[in-house]
Amino acid sequence: MTAVDNRERLRTDPVFQAFWLLRIGFTVAPVLFGLDKFFNLLTDWPGYLAPTIDDLVPGTAQQAMYAVGVVEIVAGIVVLLMPRFGGYLVAAWLAGIILNLLLIPDYYDIALRDFGLLLAALTLARLATAVPARRT
Repeated sequence: MTAVDNRERLRTDPVFQAFWLLRIGFTVAPVLFGLDKFFNLLTDWPGYLAPTIDDLVPGTAQQAMYAVGVVEIVAGIVVLLMPRFGGYLVAAWLAGIILNLLLIPDYYDIALRDFGLLLAALTLARLATAVPARRT
């Protein structure tokens, strides 16, 4: 496919549009949220680590968030480069986040929101099979 074909497809093909919306979203969001794990500008991220999980991992909750940040940045990059695999990677990561949130009282609404994101990540992985991989 040429660049012109891709532009036309982006303009007219709902499957291609949905794929790119999800691909961009699941590239940008994990990278930005991952970076924020180092700065805590959006929220106090260590507060989102269940005490049960905090007791299992070595170091402080903030140090755990540094590791989480690195994983999220890598996941976003994987979605950008390999969306067929990256969608499943992000979905698995979100499943872990959901399990963590279910261990914290009063965080069930956030767990439900993340379940919606998990479904969107799975959708990205499936849509990626409908979009031909770019040949290099």
